[in-house]
Amino acid sequence: MVAINRILVPIDFSTYSKKALQYAVPFARKFKGEIVLLHVVEPAIYPADFNFGQVGIPSIEDELKTKAEQELQKLQERETKRRARSSIMVRVGKPFIEIINLAKEENIDLIIMATHGHSGIEQILFGSTAERVVRKAHCPVLTVRTQEMYEKTVEVEKKYEESKKSG
Repeated sequence: MVAINRILVPIDFSTYSKKALQYAVPFARKFKGEIVLLHVVEPAIYPADFNFGQVGIPSIEDELKTKAEQELQKLQERETKRRARSSIMVRVGKPFIEIINLAKEENIDLIIMATHGHSGIEQILFGSTAERVVRKAHCPVLTVRTQEMYEKTVEVEKKYEESKKSG
């Protein structure tokens, strides 16, 4: 039998990531595992001057980390208390890199995360965090798509098919 002792759930506080957490709770209960809630604060970098390059602003990052910890604690209390063991972590960096690194460092057995469904040029240029994690993670990744996201995808596909027929 597969052992799932530690489940990583990246949280960006969107309804999509909260839905992924709702998927994780039954997994944790079934396998008697722990959920690790992770929020990644992207570094606050601002252009300063051509002579100095970009400048990071640590005080803003510290405030964002503190606020993220508070919000994760509230989410943990609301969604996992008495239902599954859980812990919270906040990191600073590129989300997909921090998710992958934490999964390795903390011996994560499964990552459950939301797909956000970037579209258009943003998807082409940057890809999605979920896509990058799926490609590079050392452990299985379960991606969760909400009904609204499914409906939007179907709508876009219909429009695409219609445009192919007419054009």
